[in-house]
Amino acid sequence: MRRGSDIFSAKPTNGERKEEETLRPKFLDDFVGQEKLKRKLRTYIAAAKERGETLDHIIFYGPPGLGKTTLAHIIANEMGVNIKVTAGPILERPVDLVGLLSSLNVGDILFIDEIHRTPRNVEEFLYPAMEDFCLDIVIDKGPNARTVRINLNRFTLIGSTTRAGLITAPLRSRFGIVERLDYYPPEDLFRIVMRSARIMGIETDEDGAMEIARRARGTPRIANRILRRVRDFAQIHGGGVITAEVARQALDMLEIDSEGLDEMDKRILRTIIEKFGGGPVGIKTIAVAVGEDEGTIEELYEPYLIQKGFLSRTPRGRIATPLAYKHLGIPLQGRLPLFE
Repeated sequence: MRRGSDIFSAKPTNGERKEEETLRPKFLDDFVGQEKLKRKLRTYIAAAKERGETLDHIIFYGPPGLGKTTLAHIIANEMGVNIKVTAGPILERPVDLVGLLSSLNVGDILFIDEIHRTPRNVEEFLYPAMEDFCLDIVIDKGPNARTVRINLNRFTLIGSTTRAGLITAPLRSRFGIVERLDYYPPEDLFRIVMRSARIMGIETDEDGAMEIARRARGTPRIANRILRRVRDFAQIHGGGVITAEVARQALDMLEIDSEGLDEMDKRILRTIIEKFGGGPVGIKTIAVAVGEDEGTIEELYEPYLIQKGFLSRTPRGRIATPLAYKHLGIPLQGRLPLFE
C-alpha cells in the first residue's frame, strides 16, 4: 500500500491516467467546485461561440491535481473542437511545434502542460503563432538562407503550470485569460469522492466519503487516490464497504492525519521547529535537512502547509506558525519570539 508521500505525489501514474480519463467530467455542468472560475469560463465560451470566434489564449495555474488538464478538455468539449495535448519539457526544438500547430483546425485547442518548462527558443517560436497565427521558418544556412512563412488556422493555446512565477513576462503577456485554481473545500471533495465511487463501483457511505474528503489536502487527484487505497483496505478488512471507521483505519495506516498531513509534512515542520528554532530558515536548508528535493517541497508540500496556516513564508525564510506547534503537540512558550 502506498505511503502518504506517494499518494501526494504531483503526477498521475500511467494506470491513473487511464482511470482519470474515465472519471474526468466532460462538461462544466459535471465539474465539481471552482464555482467562480466556472462562471467566468461559461461567459467566455458563450461569448466566443456567439461571435463565431476562437477563445483567447488561457493559462491555468495552481497546485497539481486541481483540474487544470480536465478544464482544458472541458473547454474543447464546450466549444465543440478538437484538443491536442503536449508538455513543455517535450518541446525541445522549435520544429517540434510545427507539426502540432499546422495540424490544428480553426478553433482547435493546443494544451501545453508544465508550460513554464518550455525551452526559451521554443517559447520565442510561439510568439508569432499566438499573436499573428503564423510561423516563420528559416530554411538553409548562410547566403542561401531564406524565410518561409506558414499561415496557421486560428487556435486557442491553453497552458497549465504549478509555478506561475516561472513563466516569462513576454509569454504571460500573450495570454488573454489567466486564472488560478484553488484548493477544494471538503464539501466539494465529498461530492467528487461520491461521484468517483459510483463510477468505479465502490460501495461507500456518506461518512466514509467525508472522512476521505477531509484528509485529501483539498485536491481531487489525492481524494481519488485515497479512495482507491481505502477501497483496498475495505475489501480485506471492512467487508467491502467504506465506512467512517474503515476510512479512519486505512488513513491511519497510510500515515495521513486529520488535517491531511503526511509524514513528510510533519518532518518539514518538526525540522523547522526543533532544528532551527521555528525559523526563519531557507528552503535549501530545509531540503537538505529532510532529504527531499527543493522543488518538490516548494511545489508539493509548502503550498498546502501555507494554505492551512502551518507555515509562513517571509523574505528571511520559512517560519513555523503557532498552529504548527499546536498540531504537533510542541509547547510554544519561549520558542517563537517572532509571534509573541
